[in-house]
Amino acid sequence: MKHSMTVLLALLLTLGLVLALSGCGQTAQPEAGEADLLGRIQARGSIVVATEGDWSPWTYHDDADRLTGFDVELAQLIAEGLGVSVDFAETDWDAILAGVEGGRFDIACNGVDWTEARAEKFRFSTPYLYMREVLVVRGDNEDIHSIEDLAGRITSNSPNSTYAEMAEAAGAELLYVNTLNETIMMLEQGRADATINAKASIEDYLREHPDANIKIVYETEGTHVCIPVHAADETESLMTAIDGVLQTLRDNGTLRELSLKYFGADLTREA
Repeated sequence: MKHSMTVLLALLLTLGLVLALSGCGQTAQPEAGEADLLGRIQARGSIVVATEGDWSPWTYHDDADRLTGFDVELAQLIAEGLGVSVDFAETDWDAILAGVEGGRFDIACNGVDWTEARAEKFRFSTPYLYMREVLVVRGDNEDIHSIEDLAGRITSNSPNSTYAEMAEAAGAELLYVNTLNETIMMLEQGRADATINAKASIEDYLREHPDANIKIVYETEGTHVCIPVHAADETESLMTAIDGVLQTLRDNGTLRELSLKYFGADLTREA
């Protein structure tokens, strides 16, 4: 009996050692669907969306200090379509794309234009708005009429924006600001000669400030506004899902209604 117990204990110890060793050779595997960004977002139950919060009518705070705007409502609809809630991360424009690329934010919803340079770093959704850019000067300026006239002039814009890139390419000296209000203030004070910005944003500003001493002198052919996510294999399913939500919003008229609500025009179709 004693011999039988000894053999049994030895067998149990051996079995335990084998199981322990086999466990050491394995690594924890992610649950199905959680290996990519969409899976992690859905497992978390929320999507982190970068936005400025001070660029009307895209993303801003209303009189009750609630975050609102076209891109805010769009982000909420995208989150709903993905079956999750939305966590807005308000930050300066200069930090938005860097944060998406670095993984701090899942996506950005902030009137981001598609460009060839950005497409090297980011995966973009299908366009959800088609926007024209305008060149703006002080009301009494009679010297600047086109982008080419910016050579040697001072322009005010957010760092790393497409607007700043256009001005710099034209030979302008850049005066960096963080908000549209700062931009207009630089113009009216004569500290900047011009600025380039979204036509819809300038028109919205003029509706709110009809006495502003600024004027539009030039309009570009237009840009495609999209949602960026960092370019990696793990983001493909997320962008496919977002494109699906955007298509639904186009088909049912919601995207057009949002454009009319915030911009006073249907900007969802390419001119």
